[in-house]
Amino acid sequence: MAALWLLPSTTANAQVPNDDIARRLVLQAEQPVASTTTNCTVQWSCVDERLTGKCIEYHNDQWFEFTPAASGQYFVNISGQQCRDTRGVQVVVLTGTPCQPATYRVLSCTSLGSQDDVFVALDGLEAGQPYLLNVDGYLRDYCRFNLAVSTTAQGLPAVALPPAPAAPSASRMVTLHWSLPDSIGAVARFRVWRREAAEFRASSQAVVAVARSTYGTAAPRYSWTDTVTAPGRYLYQIIAESADEAAPVLVQQQWFSHSKLGTQPTRAPAQTRQQAQQQQKQWERRAGRMRRHRVSSQVHKTTLDQSGRVSGKLIDFQRSSTC
Repeated sequence: MAALWLLPSTTANAQVPNDDIARRLVLQAEQPVASTTTNCTVQWSCVDERLTGKCIEYHNDQWFEFTPAASGQYFVNISGQQCRDTRGVQVVVLTGTPCQPATYRVLSCTSLGSQDDVFVALDGLEAGQPYLLNVDGYLRDYCRFNLAVSTTAQGLPAVALPPAPAAPSASRMVTLHWSLPDSIGAVARFRVWRREAAEFRASSQAVVAVARSTYGTAAPRYSWTDTVTAPGRYLYQIIAESADEAAPVLVQQQWFSHSKLGTQPTRAPAQTRQQAQQQQKQWERRAGRMRRHRVSSQVHKTTLDQSGRVSGKLIDFQRSSTC
């Protein structure tokens, strides 16, 4: 279903009405809407950053509300992000009385860090219970986005990023290893996603089918090798996909860093010492020439002769002494 724009295209850069929590947009299940964080402001009396910790830094938020007709699991699907930076949006889902932070209870807090199509899983929602959704540009990013609450997950699971690698690798090849968790049900395949840190979105690199024995038992361990084409920091995500409509599951994610700086062959210790000694001798010879040139210049400028010529100036000692 096509997204329902909150504002006409002629006023796309205007402030959205649900920038005000009193005018929050009521979402209907399975009906996506489109919005933008541009020109939004923060109602500081309606938020409390102590409830979300480091997950949220409010900057240009807006408000939505959703009341499920039936209890169960729902997904907040975010798609079509178009942002000024690579960071994307951040989403907080909570219960409580609007604009009374003392009554809030945070159910989910997610900062995306990319413009991928993602979903946030919400378990155990109660029928007839209103839930508040707060959407903000992550780390002061400005974004247009589509938002929908659905019983079906769309996109990649929204999860926190792993720590970046400590040091880059000289090799362009990376081999990923992962296992099939026992907690996951009927998995049909794994999909490998890759995103360079400066890129907006991840791209699918490979599909690895689940290997099965003659008895139908799934193999527990898998691997896949990739070769990057340019230096950079690459995030790899292994997503388990089912044959039915079950939500994709993140199995593993890791960074790989490649740099050409370490591709030169390592010199032997003796060769390194010899090179250092040669460089030291060359430096000493250059320093000696510079000293000799400097001394010669000083002697030329400060030559003292019998006429009392100092630094190119004549001094009449007799006349000076009678003054």
